[in-house]
Amino acid sequence: MKAPKRLRRFIRPPARHTILTPGRNCWRIDAARDTGLLVDGRDYYRAFYHSARQAEHSIFIFGWQFDSNAALLRGEDAAEAQGKITLLEFLNELCESKPTLRIYMLAWNYSMLYSLDREWFQNWYFNWSTNDRLKFCYDSSDSFDASHHQKFVVIDGAIGFVGGIDLCASRWDDRSHRLDNPLRINSGGDSYRTFHDIQSYHTGPVVRHLAELFQQRWRSVCGECIDLVPTPPQKRPLPFKPSLPLAARKVAICRTEVPKRRSAGKPVLEIRQLFIDAIDAAERLVYMENQYCSSEALADALIQRMRQRRRPRLQIVLMIAKDAEAFLEQLSIGIAQSRIIRRLKEAAAEYGHDLGIYHPASIAADGSETPTYIHSKLLLIDDRFLSVGSANMNNRSMGYDTELNVAWDDLPGSALSDSIRAVRVNLLGEHTGLCGQADNRLGNVSGLVAYLNALADSGRSRLRQHPARSPTEEYGWLTTLFPNGLPFDSELVHEAEEQAVEERHESFITKGMASLNRLIRSWCAPRDCNSENSRAKTA
Repeated sequence: MKAPKRLRRFIRPPARHTILTPGRNCWRIDAARDTGLLVDGRDYYRAFYHSARQAEHSIFIFGWQFDSNAALLRGEDAAEAQGKITLLEFLNELCESKPTLRIYMLAWNYSMLYSLDREWFQNWYFNWSTNDRLKFCYDSSDSFDASHHQKFVVIDGAIGFVGGIDLCASRWDDRSHRLDNPLRINSGGDSYRTFHDIQSYHTGPVVRHLAELFQQRWRSVCGECIDLVPTPPQKRPLPFKPSLPLAARKVAICRTEVPKRRSAGKPVLEIRQLFIDAIDAAERLVYMENQYCSSEALADALIQRMRQRRRPRLQIVLMIAKDAEAFLEQLSIGIAQSRIIRRLKEAAAEYGHDLGIYHPASIAADGSETPTYIHSKLLLIDDRFLSVGSANMNNRSMGYDTELNVAWDDLPGSALSDSIRAVRVNLLGEHTGLCGQADNRLGNVSGLVAYLNALADSGRSRLRQHPARSPTEEYGWLTTLFPNGLPFDSELVHEAEEQAVEERHESFITKGMASLNRLIRSWCAPRDCNSENSRAKTA
C-alpha cells in the first residue's frame, strides 16, 4: 500500500545492497582472491620488496614522488635482505639478475613549487645510470593546475598495491610511532616526524585492470605500448604478511581523471561521487582518516546527511593531521579547513549528531609530544563500507588531481563487514596507543565519540582533540586579500557535472590573484616528458 502523497517525500527508499555503482561512483568491480590493508610504511615497503623479488616479467610503479635512495628495509628487516635495499639500486639489481624482467616507472612532473623538496635530474639518473630494461618517465599530461597523485604498483599482473604511500624518503614508519626510533631517518641521515599511512594489496582478476590503467597512461604519456605477459592462473601464497586482511571477494576501482583538453573527453569524478554516496548512505558511523578536511563537496554531503532528522543520529570521527606539512598548504588548505570544521561542528550541534575531530601524538620519555602526521586517505561507513587510496578530502583530489582509490562494500553482519569493523578497531587502537589491549569499547559504535573524547582529555592515550585553529590567527593579513585562503585548493566545477558555477572569489583582488596564479603555474609547468624520453632507452 502506497503512502499518502504528502508523506512520500519523507520516506527513504530501501537501502541498496551496495553503495558501489559502476559508471556512477566507480570504474568497475572486479573479483579478488586476496585483498586487505598494509598499515604504515614499514609494512608496505616490506611487502613491495618481497613481492618485487618474485617478479619475472614486469613491475609497473606509478607515483607522485620517488627517491632513489629510499630504504625499503630497515633494522631487523634489512638484516634478512638478499641484496640491495634502497629503491633504485634494488630495482636495477632485479633487472640485472632477471633477463626477462622489465620495470616501468611513471612520476608526476612536479611544478616549480615543489622543486626544493625533490630529487633533481631523475629523468637522467633513473634512465641512464641503470639497466636498459628499467624505464622512467615524467608524467606531464594533467592540466596546468593539477598534479598526478596516484600511488599504485602492479607486479607481473598478479599483485597490486593501491593507496597513499609513495616510495620516497620521509614516509617510512612502523605502527608504534616512537619518537626515539633510530630507523626513521631519510637518505641524508636526518630524522623526521612520525608518519601514518595506508596502502592496500590485491591479487586476482582486479590486478589486471590496475595494470590496464598503467598501460593506458604510459601509452598516452610516453607514446609506447606495453605488452603484459599473461600470468599463470594458479594461486600463489602472498610473499608478505598483511597488516589487516579483508574477507572480500570483490574490489571496486575508483578514479579522478580530468583531461588536459576538453576535446579529450569528460572528466572522471568517480571518487567524489563515491564519497558523497557513501556519506549519504551512513546510518550509524562515519569514520575518516585523511591529511586534510577542506573539500566543500564532502562538507556539504556531511551537513546534508546531518540535516535528515528522520534518520538515525551519527557518530562522526575525523582523524586528520594537526597541521599541514608546508607553509603554502597551511595558508591555502588550512584556512578552508578551519572554516569547514566550524560548519561541521555547528551542524552536529544543531541536529544532534556526535562529531569528534582528533590527531594522534607521539610521546617522548620526558613527557613532550609531537603530532603523528596523518597521511592516510580512508573512508569507512557503518563498518560495512571501506575505501582507501590516494584521494585527499580536499577540493583538488575531488575535482582535478589524478587519483586512484579502491573500495569494498557489503551488508552489515557479513564476513566482510566483520573484517571492516576489525580494521576500524585496529586503527583506533594504533591512534590511541591501546592496540593489543583489551578495550572492547573501541569496537562499539554507540557512544564512540564520547569515549574517544574521554581518552583524548584524560591524557591516558596517544589521542588528542584537534585544535582546529586557523592559520589566520598568525597571518591575519591574509583574510584581507584572500578570505578563502590562497587559491591553490579552489573547487572547480566541471561542465560535466551540470551544476551552476558558484562564485568563490568575491573581491576584485581575489579574482585577479586567482587568474594570476593560474597564469604563473602555466608558465612554470615543466616540459612534457615525451621530448626528453625520446632520447631514453627503448626495450
